[in-house]
Amino acid sequence: MTSTAQLGLPLLMAAQAQKHVTVNEALARLDAAAQLRVTSSSVDVPPVTGVDGESYLVPAGASGAWSAVAGRIAVWSNGGWTYLQPRAGWRLWDAEKSAYQTFDGTSWTPDALAISSNGAAMRWRVLEFDHTIVPGARNATLIEIPANAQVYGVTGRVIASVDGPGVAGWRIGVAGSDNRYGSGLGTATGSYLVGLTGTPVSYYSATPLVVVAEGGTFGGGCIRLAIHMLQLEPPRAA
Repeated sequence: MTSTAQLGLPLLMAAQAQKHVTVNEALARLDAAAQLRVTSSSVDVPPVTGVDGESYLVPAGASGAWSAVAGRIAVWSNGGWTYLQPRAGWRLWDAEKSAYQTFDGTSWTPDALAISSNGAAMRWRVLEFDHTIVPGARNATLIEIPANAQVYGVTGRVIASVDGPGVAGWRIGVAGSDNRYGSGLGTATGSYLVGLTGTPVSYYSATPLVVVAEGGTFGGGCIRLAIHMLQLEPPRAA
């Protein structure tokens, strides 16, 4: 046995010379695997250099040194790339996506609360974005509630004061129910909303949020919004 079973850490051989090389390599891999965090899961061309310990989740279709290691964790160590082979149940933090990803034995799934061996998953997501208020009585957000999502609520924070002629507050919802997630909301910077629904609402097509001025019309401002939702992922065909 030349390496450990779980993380593939190199083991010292009997009477081995320069033992520090093997030990340091094992420590570098262990450092990357503990509290596993990757810089990106979409970079498909290996950086020519890196900082020791910098890690990437290698995507499908990667090129160069990564062409045959899709799905593995590439770790920059001692001037080159070393690789961790994940096992079913591994979980990592993807800094690029600001999301956890879970390995089911074949592929990685973001935001999985539970996942089957064939990729069926329940995904809990928080979709956060900034909405810049444009003049008028109502705004529809450019970012939409995704199709086939079950929304538990919408939260938000005013990050630039909401103003406009006669505006005393604002409300937020969707077309046909424009106060579903809150009304009488504050306009000052720092004001917030926690918009829970008594029953989670399912959306079967992509749906923008609607922000409506109360008492006047919008002039400007910016609101940071977050959609809290559950999505279902079907199993793979093969």
